[in-house]
Amino acid sequence: MVGAHLSGLSVYKMTGSGNDFVVVDGRHSAPEDWTAQDIATVCARRTGVGADGLVFLSPGSTDGAVRVVYFNRDGSRAVCGNACLCSIRLAAHLGIANGLGMRLETDAGIFEGRSVRDDHRCELRLTSVPPATSVPTSILEGSEVRALLVTVGVPHLVVLVKDVAPIDVAGRGRPLRQHPVLGPEGANVNFVSPDPARGDWHMRTYERGVEAETLACGTGAVAVGCALDQWGLSVLPISIRTSGGGVLDVRGHKNAAGGYDDVWLVGGARMVYRGVVA
Repeated sequence: MVGAHLSGLSVYKMTGSGNDFVVVDGRHSAPEDWTAQDIATVCARRTGVGADGLVFLSPGSTDGAVRVVYFNRDGSRAVCGNACLCSIRLAAHLGIANGLGMRLETDAGIFEGRSVRDDHRCELRLTSVPPATSVPTSILEGSEVRALLVTVGVPHLVVLVKDVAPIDVAGRGRPLRQHPVLGPEGANVNFVSPDPARGDWHMRTYERGVEAETLACGTGAVAVGCALDQWGLSVLPISIRTSGGGVLDVRGHKNAAGGYDDVWLVGGARMVYRGVVA
């Protein structure tokens, strides 16, 4: 049960390419009003609303800006691309910002967004992606071919495999996510393989903070796109198909330092319902 002070609060359930979120209008309730247990309770499957994470959406520091604060469902603070796409859609719906163009103030910097399409997809321009970091091949096993560590707001270990379908994402993702070479905080793990029949790439994700497989990952798709471009296996723009069935489009330009500029993520953002916390 959430704290009594949150009873009666309106929240929004949103989905983006397979990820789902509970979004709170930050004009009525702020992050400091919530404990980690409150967040975990609301995000719990079966006993709560159920979500991959909780988003607080409020007016930003300047006109045309939106403040987006994201928590994983275990209460840890993070940055999430699909949560930002959903925030763009809801900010326009609530009149907090103009859907033709807005600035998102996130923990990873200032992003740009717009909600002008008729297909429930929004567009998000992220900050530049720094050059990827190589990881030793000794951490790989089985059908894992190569890996790169790419930071897109949060770190992502991108692992190329022959086929993502048979991968035990939870069983294999957990030890990789915690591997010492990734640092004390670990990383999200994004497994990716080509799908010749569809002509795109298929991604499956083990997400830290959720500590399980999630059906999509926006910043992970960007990391995958940059890694595939870096490896010379594809060229941006790239379409990434998620386990949730959605498609995330990634575009950007490689810079002289080996990172990527003018990086855009395009994906679904749809409101499922509005509810009241009991």
